[in-house]
Amino acid sequence: MPDIRLTVGSTLVLNATYEPLCVVSVRRAAILVLSAKAVCVSDGDGTLHSVRTELPVPSVVRLTRYVRVPYRTHVGLSRRAIFARDGGRCAYCRGAAETIDHVLPRSRGGAHAWDNVVAACARCNHTKGDRTPNELGWRLHAAPAAPKGTAWRVLGHRTPDPRWSDWLNLPEVA
Repeated sequence: MPDIRLTVGSTLVLNATYEPLCVVSVRRAAILVLSAKAVCVSDGDGTLHSVRTELPVPSVVRLTRYVRVPYRTHVGLSRRAIFARDGGRCAYCRGAAETIDHVLPRSRGGAHAWDNVVAACARCNHTKGDRTPNELGWRLHAAPAAPKGTAWRVLGHRTPDPRWSDWLNLPEVA
């Protein structure tokens, strides 16, 4: 078995049809490759060594057999996911976000749902208090909505490796 203790990072796992399934540790990906349950599609940085075997660190692996997976239709709502969706910026002033805010306050019947929760800086959140943006004459820079797409379903709030863009349909970063 290769010595993987010093290897950090993660590997994208594709189904036999090249559909993204999940992200696993490099250790788990190496075990899948060594047990012939997966083949390496794209190499990462470095090599894993054992006494008899040398294996490139896998960045993307593809399963050899098709796996049927029932997918969740929604992305779970969490503080970290809200910050990731909003890019870490306040929905009101575009400053650095530190808190989350309910556009329609919960005390006034607002839901704790993707379309009512935004990232906010402490100053805007405190100033807004128990009011709506319309009552203050504020506007949202973007309408809050649940994240969509393969990348959100597979990665959640994690930052993707740029080498995965071919399989996750990520927007090009300039």
